[in-house]
Formats: sequence, C-alpha cells, structure tokens
Amino acid sequence: MDSPASEAPSGKHIVLVHGGCHGGWSWYKVATRLRSAGHRVSTPDLAASGVDPRPLREVPTFRDYTKPLLDLLESLPSGEKVVLVGHSLGGVNIALASELFPEKVAVAVFLTAFMPDDRSPPSYVLEKFVEGKTLDWMDTEFKPQDPEGKLPISMLFGPLVTRANFYQLCSPEDLTLGMSLMRVGSMFVDDLRRQQPYTAARYGSVRKVFVVCKDDRAIVEGFQRWMIENYPVDEVKEIDGADHMALLSTPAELATCLADIAGKYA
Repeated sequence: MDSPASEAPSGKHIVLVHGGCHGGWSWYKVATRLRSAGHRVSTPDLAASGVDPRPLREVPTFRDYTKPLLDLLESLPSGEKVVLVGHSLGGVNIALASELFPEKVAVAVFLTAFMPDDRSPPSYVLEKFVEGKTLDWMDTEFKPQDPEGKLPISMLFGPLVTRANFYQLCSPEDLTLGMSLMRVGSMFVDDLRRQQPYTAARYGSVRKVFVVCKDDRAIVEGFQRWMIENYPVDEVKEIDGADHMALLSTPAELATCLADIAGKYA
C-alpha cells in the first residue's frame, strides 16, 4: 500500500516498466524508496510477466505484450502526465506507449534500455544489438513456440548468463530472487520488424532522458552510447557501479536519479 506520504502534493506519478523475462517485482527496492520520498509509483506486470496469468503463447505481438502498460496510461485522468521509465527491453514498451499517448508522458526515461528512433522499424536497435555480439548469451534459451513459426521466439536467461552478465554486482539474495521469479519471455523481433517506425510527431515529441549504467555487461556502455548517438536525447545521466540490474544493485542512486528527473521534467 502507498504510505500517506504518497499523497504529498509535490509527488509525481512514476511508472516503472520492467525488462524481458522480469516483472514489476524487479523494481521493489526503487519503488519503496520513491514512495517513501512522496511519489506515486506504478510497477505494472506486462503480459505473461510477473504475476500476469497469461502464458507467452497467448501474447502473439509486442503490442499485446505491452497492453497492461497501455491500459494503465489510457485510464489516467485527462491532463495527468507520468514519468515513464523503461529498463532494458522495457525501453521499447515505453517508446510504443509514448507513440500512442504522447500527451500523457512528461518524460520517457531509458534505463540502460533499448531506445528506438523515429526513422527505422522498432526492431532496428534490437537487431543491431544482436549483430554487435557485445553480449555472450551463454546459457540463454531461444526456442520456437510453434512449428509454423507464427508465435514469437521464446527467450529465457539461464543461471550462468544471469549471474555473469545481468546480476554480477547484485547481492546473492537478489540473484536468488531473480532466478526464482523470471519467466519465459520474448524480444518479439519479428513482430517489431513488421511495424512502421514510431513517428517524430508523437514519439519524437516526448522529452527523453537516457540513464547509462557504467558496469553493465548485458547492454554494454558502448552500445548504450551508440543508441544515444543514433537518437539524441534531452539529457544523459550516468550511474557508476551499476550492472544491468541497477534497480537491484544501485537502488538508492537510481531512486535519487529518477526523483531528480521527475522534479525537472514533470
């Protein structure tokens, strides 16, 4: 439950969007700190993620996957704007949400996240990432869900890659938590390749901040910088000592960073 402090008039509504195979649970440390500071915080589970009851095979498109976030934004009172934060694959979710509801987004924050541009299909940054071979996928499992290949390829991070490249600076307890709660997900690359680019008039009109995690071994700093060069943002912030799971490894620094962004843009 939100504490009474969450009703503070200076508090902003911050929506935290998880990455692939994760859920709203992954924000537990950051959400707690932001609520204690007086902000209203939402941590939706995307479709087939967290405690959402759907299996992945019932989520054929990226838009279906994003629907819980889109429903949340659609339900906001007229005139309310949120600070929209996407982690990792969640960057593409917040980009789609910004394209559909630009008037409801005060600022889109990409936390070591895939950031589409407004010139290429939204799959472009994912394809460039895979081509660049900057991540050793190790024991990640990619599997077709159906013989015809109509459903998205499934993805699940194994214990080796999770420990070495995603959670390497996290506590052993958080690694155990992550391994216990992760679910089969997808990058939805084929579906995203079929979509039109998000538009300069809508997605492009939303202010953007990119938060660079300096010790990320999954989406390495060099690729984070390439995305910023490919599609410049209003502001770049950095967190030293943050691995890919900055929301678990450096939660105090990240919460302060997000509160600062909310204060400036919302």
